[in-house]
Amino acid sequence: MTKRETTPLHHDPIIAFIGGGNMARSLIGGLLARGTTAASIRAADPNAESRSSLSHDFGIQADADNTAAADGAAIWVLAVKPQVMATVCASLRALAQAQRPTIVSIAAGITSTQIDGWLGGEQAIVRCMPNTPALLGAGATGVCANARVGDAARAQVMALLAAVGISVAIEDEALMDAVTAVSGSGPAYVFLLAEAWQAAAQAQGLTADAARALVNQTILGAARMLLESDAPATTLRQRVTSPGGTTHAAITQMQGDGFAALIARAIDAATRRGAELAAAASV
Repeated sequence: MTKRETTPLHHDPIIAFIGGGNMARSLIGGLLARGTTAASIRAADPNAESRSSLSHDFGIQADADNTAAADGAAIWVLAVKPQVMATVCASLRALAQAQRPTIVSIAAGITSTQIDGWLGGEQAIVRCMPNTPALLGAGATGVCANARVGDAARAQVMALLAAVGISVAIEDEALMDAVTAVSGSGPAYVFLLAEAWQAAAQAQGLTADAARALVNQTILGAARMLLESDAPATTLRQRVTSPGGTTHAAITQMQGDGFAALIARAIDAATRRGAELAAAASV
């Protein structure tokens, strides 16, 4: 199921962002653009420059102390690196037990069970995996909520995530590592493709500027066709692949070189790495 909300969060519940990096900033900017008040958003970050930037750019309260930001907030967004999640949760454990907020994690590989344990247990947790196009409001986020997340809290979280793109409900948390591999890491795959594509164009004699313009616009146009057409990717590819033509020659070369198998191995490697991150965080 894919959803995109178009209305602001109801009643502006207090939202605390623990961590003020790029993903937190994109969510904060998206919320403000959709009418959420700055007074209902807080952030915590250990870096003084980051706190100053958050306050200056968004007009929100930014603290060095996690507890100060989280105290009284209905939703906590844990926007920190997987390697420090256990430590961050430990700093919030007593408050989580006292206030029972909705916990939203955007850390790759870290399971809701791990977070629940670090926070003392019995927490309502929503595990999410957004991606960097969220910075442009074009993100794709996989969302998996545990059984303690009620309907109202789930709606609030979906509205929060809708500020930066679409969200897809994932019922089985075991699939969240695959979500990370497919869409969380996915933009980098497109960027790598663009790098190689542009280099190949230049090798054929095009200037760097011409190669970049042609490749980037082609990727944008193809992406729009995928989104705006009811036809699957296979059909769209077949429509532009005339037998014996130039596209057919390129596709035949790619398939002969094992393109599909390469992508499958890459997704599998990323999925396995997500599981490894969770295992490392438990040590």
